[in-house]
Amino acid sequence: MIKVLSIAGSDPSGGAGIQVDLKTFQILGAHGMAVPAALTVQNSRGVKVAYSVGQRSFREQLDTLLADIRPDAVKTGMLLMPWAVRAVAKSMKEHCITNLIVDPVIRSSSGRMLLKPEAVRAMKKELFPLALVITPNIPEAEALTGTRIRTRNDRDIAAGRLLDMGPRYVLIKGGHGAGPAVDALYSDWMVYEFSTLRRKGDFHGTGCVLSSAIAVFIGQGYPVEKAVEKAKRFVDKMLKRAKPVGKGMLKYFQF
Repeated sequence: MIKVLSIAGSDPSGGAGIQVDLKTFQILGAHGMAVPAALTVQNSRGVKVAYSVGQRSFREQLDTLLADIRPDAVKTGMLLMPWAVRAVAKSMKEHCITNLIVDPVIRSSSGRMLLKPEAVRAMKKELFPLALVITPNIPEAEALTGTRIRTRNDRDIAAGRLLDMGPRYVLIKGGHGAGPAVDALYSDWMVYEFSTLRRKGDFHGTGCVLSSAIAVFIGQGYPVEKAVEKAKRFVDKMLKRAKPVGKGMLKYFQF
């Protein structure tokens, strides 16, 4: 059994963050591990506030875990603070982790900022160069590059700017907008597009599940292109089964 680590925020409603990452790891046959980088106050109606965890405890959790168990892949989600970004980058370097999938969570679907401005700068400078894959959605790609994405050419330009920041692959997710849900995977030498039908409804944790599934398939030894394809199909399958859980409009994945 492969081992996969999530470094992300905690969602007490169980629909996103480390909670849904661990569910994804388990259903795909991986041993899941998690180090929380932040705590959120949220429910099915949205995120009210986010708190960072203690710096010392965060670093100690990472150091102690990685000194004993080497993960086959690591995915990061909500990191919130610049020191958390830098601590993750330091640990990845020290433990020579190459299968790093970075989901650059900047803002919640309800509009709450989940990554401080200085942390955005630290992520671009220190974490992206260590990443095998980064998985921004279109609003995140716009925020990271300063590029307005309305056309395929706009998306290509944004992807090029993101690749210049150091990751080996950039997956720009197309879940925002109309028409089919098209995700585009870029590297220095190719572009792949993965398309599925756009499912009706507002879904919670889609990006978390996708990046976690990619991490599992990368850890299992699949090349990036195949890992993304399999993860995209997995998410589409899970979207069909998603249901409301609380009083909000969001649908949650059912594992």
